[in-house]
Amino acid sequence: MSTHSSDRKDDALQSEKADVQQSEILANSDLMNNAFDGENYEHQLGVWDAAKQYPWACFWGFIMCFTIVMESFDMFLNTNFVALEHFSQVYGVQTGPDTWAIPTRWQSALFQAGQCGAFIGVYLAGPITNRIGYRWTTLLGLVLMNATIFISFFANSLTLLVVGQALEGVPWGFFIANAPAYTSEIVPLPLRAACTATLQMSWSIGSIIVAGATYAYNGMDNQWSWRVPLALQWIFPTPLMVIIFFAPESPWWLIRRGRKDEALRSIKRLGAKTEEAAQQSLAMIERTVKIEEQMGGAPTLLDLLKGTDRRRTIITCLIYASQNFAGNLIANQATYFFEQAGIASNKAFQLNLITTCLQFVANIGSWGLTSWFRRRTVFLWGTGTNVMFLFILGICASVPQTNKTNYAQACLGVIISFVYAGAQGPISYTIISETSSVRLRALSTAVGRSAYYITEIPMIYLSSRMLNTTGWNLAGKCGYVWGCTALVCWFSAFFFLPELKHRSYREADILFNRKVAARDFKKTEIGVEENE
Repeated sequence: MSTHSSDRKDDALQSEKADVQQSEILANSDLMNNAFDGENYEHQLGVWDAAKQYPWACFWGFIMCFTIVMESFDMFLNTNFVALEHFSQVYGVQTGPDTWAIPTRWQSALFQAGQCGAFIGVYLAGPITNRIGYRWTTLLGLVLMNATIFISFFANSLTLLVVGQALEGVPWGFFIANAPAYTSEIVPLPLRAACTATLQMSWSIGSIIVAGATYAYNGMDNQWSWRVPLALQWIFPTPLMVIIFFAPESPWWLIRRGRKDEALRSIKRLGAKTEEAAQQSLAMIERTVKIEEQMGGAPTLLDLLKGTDRRRTIITCLIYASQNFAGNLIANQATYFFEQAGIASNKAFQLNLITTCLQFVANIGSWGLTSWFRRRTVFLWGTGTNVMFLFILGICASVPQTNKTNYAQACLGVIISFVYAGAQGPISYTIISETSSVRLRALSTAVGRSAYYITEIPMIYLSSRMLNTTGWNLAGKCGYVWGCTALVCWFSAFFFLPELKHRSYREADILFNRKVAARDFKKTEIGVEENE
């Protein structure tokens, strides 16, 4: 009892110390001048110069984003299982003389179980991160990941496999909530887009490994055709645990906790070359934290629905949800989609491997897109392009079917996946990480991701129903459905998505506080001395 009392006193003293330290910022001219210089320097810094000066920030951002490879790996693994012939024979129902299929309800359960677990995980991630930080929360998630893989690997029924997937989903929630937030906080302004976009690259890396593993084991006529790919999940958590143990904590989180000396050490570890540069970055962070602190005390979920933060939360949720409505689910179920489009099973696995490699190439290309073009531009053009291709896909599936139309549908599936991986997918993570306020970032990214899962779970069921031979068996005609939903996403973004490229977190706070219209964000000028 006395230990808990002592801990509460220490927290109270630490919080009081933080308030005293931060209250000095806006009244201290020397600190304010440092903050001005730090922000001006980041605005003047080019992408390449920033990468050369802050290689360690890029490295730690990439490592944190790489944790999402485990969600990608497992999600694509499940969608490939339903296309494995032996898996369908063991757990499915016979649909013809020599054909078997996993019933739609079990397909949906396999695809949705991990997302349901992740939905719980993202809500746990926010409060835990606010309490113990990004680094320790991620380490906790990696420990849980190692443990829950055992359940899936040793499962001997669809029921137990679904339970295993649901439990694995909980640490996924930790990773996807924390990775974009942490990365956006540790890298300088010019690198935010490129570094947060590596989340989509990690997603592609997971899918490439899955595509290669399932293609290699597709021909095996025994249980190892799916157990070996499940076991490959263990290659990620332990090495990542060792590396992340040595990662610096976000200086923004440390300042919010009143740990100024540790924040300064983190800034130096992330790439500040001189004491002066480190002090300027520290002052810039303290200034922004103090401005946001004046808007409220300790962050809670309810704060996301108050004042201008409500608008920021809605934008975050809409951008995350839109990932499920612009054809991405075709990419997530690529192998099965190719089979339903009339491609032979072995060629479908080959085509899936090609698709995932092309997605990786598109992810690399997104670094250039996000550096040259603005966030709204990339999102709107990427989504608009896929709207066109999705409707063309529907048309190809509606005409009399031949070998040529089958391959046309398969090629359009590849193109849609490529466009998503190069534009809407990576830029979404950048938009999400920049839109939320620093004070509420851990909670905001968690709630935004929960919107993704809330929309994804019914969409997975709908997608399975559209593609499955025991369901509606629409094949490429699903392009009409996804084309319409993608069009809604485009109009929503056109009217509500603000432009935050080249904006510091202080400037973003001011723009939202002034209730500037989304299309006016780009042309509104904010002085470096403004503190509202």
